[in-house]
Amino acid sequence: MEMTGIGWLNLIANLAGAAGMIYLLPLGINYEFRILLFYGIVQLMVGRYRNNVLLIWDEIRLIIISHCWFFVGVLLFFKICSLSIVLWLLVLALTTALMSIVFARYSRIWFRNTFKKNVLVIGIGHTAEKLWNVCRGNRFSLMDVRGFISCNDTKRLPTIYQQEEVVKEHVYSFDDMEEVIRKEKIQSVIIAIPQIHKKDLERIVASLRNRVKEIKVLPSFNNLVTFDSRVDDFDGLLLISTAQTEINLWVRIGKRILDICGGIAGCLVLLPLYFYVRRKNHQSGDHDPVFFKQKRIGKGGKEFTIYKFRTMVPNAEQILDELMETDPAIREEYTKNKKLKNDPRITKAGHFLRKTSLDEFPQFINVLKGDMSLIGPRPYLPREKEDMGIYYDIIIQMKPGQTGMWQTHGRSDVDFEDRLALDEYYYRNYNLWLDVTLLAKTVKTMLGGSHEGAR
Repeated sequence: MEMTGIGWLNLIANLAGAAGMIYLLPLGINYEFRILLFYGIVQLMVGRYRNNVLLIWDEIRLIIISHCWFFVGVLLFFKICSLSIVLWLLVLALTTALMSIVFARYSRIWFRNTFKKNVLVIGIGHTAEKLWNVCRGNRFSLMDVRGFISCNDTKRLPTIYQQEEVVKEHVYSFDDMEEVIRKEKIQSVIIAIPQIHKKDLERIVASLRNRVKEIKVLPSFNNLVTFDSRVDDFDGLLLISTAQTEINLWVRIGKRILDICGGIAGCLVLLPLYFYVRRKNHQSGDHDPVFFKQKRIGKGGKEFTIYKFRTMVPNAEQILDELMETDPAIREEYTKNKKLKNDPRITKAGHFLRKTSLDEFPQFINVLKGDMSLIGPRPYLPREKEDMGIYYDIIIQMKPGQTGMWQTHGRSDVDFEDRLALDEYYYRNYNLWLDVTLLAKTVKTMLGGSHEGAR
């Protein structure tokens, strides 16, 4: 793919930053210029400045890869004999990588109006709404949705009718699409009707030909496509080869090392936090145990004891049974979501712990013990096994996580069925980089103080 305007800007900024660092090397101007040239070539070869990167996490991954290759490549292809020069090159690689991440992020904020891409979405259903939310929350992609096209009630597409008209704002008729493209200066169109028929798709594409730079389609594959899927050109036929992610020995070792490091760091924070929570509980007249223990479903279906800061009154289960027996609305809510949004059993201190996710810090003990992982599926209750249905056999293939897809994709706003689907997605698409991404998103969520208790 060709480089974008924002790509050229980042390339120039990265080369300028690297030049300033390389200039400090005592190697001579010719040698330093060759290293700078090698730096730029590596960044281009990795594909950092093309328009196929839509998420900051993908950009960070490319930055890490490119700077690792740069450091190793300089050591292999240039005559570096001094240990001090090697250490300076390491500092150079780390510094330029950090500068690249910062500039990649903020250049899309500072120059958004210059480089943003005006997008028109064809569709007004749930898929279109979800796409809109992603574009609004993901400024890195520079996608600015300018409107939605309804395909209902047009003679040009007689077989399309979306009953779920979720999107209500900035909706235009399909017959007015050409005028909208001209008026809003649309560069990209995304067709967000997963159930669209082939003939209708062909008609839409034909009406867009030569009017926009690119056309994207959001297909419906029902979780068949994973990160390991491959697109093949089979003599003019498009083949999508699905694959189940295999977690090999080295990946398991890497995941366990990440768990141990995170577990140790978490337990160091847990110790003073324990005394703080204990003091707060005593001040409010609560002298019951600080920790709450409960049986959860672990890897292979084996039950284990999970640790949390107690955020509910001691007889919470008994009170829940009484509430469900006397209040049909509470029974219906808990049966559907396996939690109560405004749970009357939560203590005063418990609200703060759940809001900040500090109630889950004792699970670092479970992580060190090996019962859990930092990232993984939600640790389900034994009584939820039957409700997990077909997802059960998939989810128990991995250790439950202290955080995961469910926490970074809505948490309290995600119902039980959607949580199961997110956990299945995590399993089918697992890689170490996904763990790093979810861990970073979890920290961001905690600092934002949003999404009150999910478990």
